[in-house]
Amino acid sequence: MQHKLSSGIIVIFGASGDLTARKLLPAIFSLYLQNSLTEKNLILGVARSKLSDDDFRAKMKESLLIEYPENGSKIDEFLSQVFYQAIDIYKDKGYAILNDRIDAIKKAYDLQSNLLFYLSTPPSLYYEIPSHLAKLGLNEQSDGYKRLIIEKPFGVDETSACKLNKHLLQYFDESQLFRIDHYLGKETVQNLLVFRFANAIFEPLWNASHIENVQIYANEAIGLESRAGYYDQNGAIRDMIQNHLLQLLGIVAMEAPAKMDAYSIRNETLKVFQSIRRFKTAKDIKENVVVAQYEAGCIQGEIKGSYKDEEGVAANSTTETYAAIRFFIDNWRWHDVPFYVRTGKRLKQRATEVVINFKATPHPFFSQIQKITKFKNQLVIRIQPDEGIKLSFAVKEPGAGFKTHEVDMGFYYSDFAQKTMPAAYERLILDALQGDNTLFARNDAVEACWNIIDPIVQYLSKHGKEMIHTYPSGSNGPKEADNMLSERGHQWRNPTSQFKNN
Repeated sequence: MQHKLSSGIIVIFGASGDLTARKLLPAIFSLYLQNSLTEKNLILGVARSKLSDDDFRAKMKESLLIEYPENGSKIDEFLSQVFYQAIDIYKDKGYAILNDRIDAIKKAYDLQSNLLFYLSTPPSLYYEIPSHLAKLGLNEQSDGYKRLIIEKPFGVDETSACKLNKHLLQYFDESQLFRIDHYLGKETVQNLLVFRFANAIFEPLWNASHIENVQIYANEAIGLESRAGYYDQNGAIRDMIQNHLLQLLGIVAMEAPAKMDAYSIRNETLKVFQSIRRFKTAKDIKENVVVAQYEAGCIQGEIKGSYKDEEGVAANSTTETYAAIRFFIDNWRWHDVPFYVRTGKRLKQRATEVVINFKATPHPFFSQIQKITKFKNQLVIRIQPDEGIKLSFAVKEPGAGFKTHEVDMGFYYSDFAQKTMPAAYERLILDALQGDNTLFARNDAVEACWNIIDPIVQYLSKHGKEMIHTYPSGSNGPKEADNMLSERGHQWRNPTSQFKNN
């Protein structure tokens, strides 16, 4: 449920870091340009670095001018409402100083006592900051809302996720917590809900009777990009599948909610996570999981080295840079329909897609004369880049006989020339300001997703050396992942750069 936007302060912890400059301030500035911040929503950056307000504004201006070079005067206007406070985030005294600064800004600008805290910090501070805020009553909502946005990772396994949730819920109600997953802020992901539940023609087909398999994947062309310290400890499954891709799966597979509100929608995605078949034995994992590391190869015309050549990666690392998992959902709608989920770095093409592969017709009437053998309808929802939705179907070619040809019917966001695609952080920050947590992960869903993934991660920690395969940089991944699909007569959709012509 959305509420009228009211004035207040967005307090960003870790404000001197990269995320604030690259993502958060540009997203808030875009909302400012669109007049989405209908009343004053001031920004207070908080970190340990010794910076003045003007120092911080100058740093943020550099970043904003990169993305908005033509908006110099607007940037200055916006930054006049941006402030900075250096504190020791480990000591009570620091938070007393912060509280005094918040009070001073509220009085100077006649603001309501609404506070949105954004933790753009290392996960260890998810324990530190909320408890300090609570000591000063900055979690109390008697005089205005107090909300907390938390970046991933939400734990490293189910035990740590449960521990973190228990800690946070000591100080903040679940309705005050916004666990951010930027994938859910993408326009095409939100459009999945509309596509499924606003169109009567698709929902009757959205089940095991008509769908052969579902593919959900996030292919990346980049490598580690200076993230070796984090990535080599976590790998592709923890980094992408446990959160982003399982959340996508939940939306694709969910039942129609009773209402289009946060509580109902998140209840239905939770039911999906609870229904996903767990991996109970080593045989289950070996049959349904493929992991691999990239080797040297050519990607987009440039020679790239192997994962183990990356700075900060251990020479004997068995961390997966590619993972493909076959899931099954044990409910009536999806009985025996495989959901293939994959992600990988240094692949041929960057693309995130949901692919619905429909079953072939019961009797192939035109199999002897059609150009397309064993034709099956396919629905592709491109999340990024070149966003859109495309449905393939067969038509008769002009002329005598019944020669058939595959054509596409599509909707592409690029056709809306007058509209720009909002960044995921724009939508999510605005939702948090409005108190709408539909697109944020709930505590029970986070724990359920870890419960799905934990047996795989634990097995790989002991048997990674025997499980890990390799693939050349610039390829579509390891052949073992292709084999996993071919066992059931399926194959991956391997996208190219242009979705319209793909």
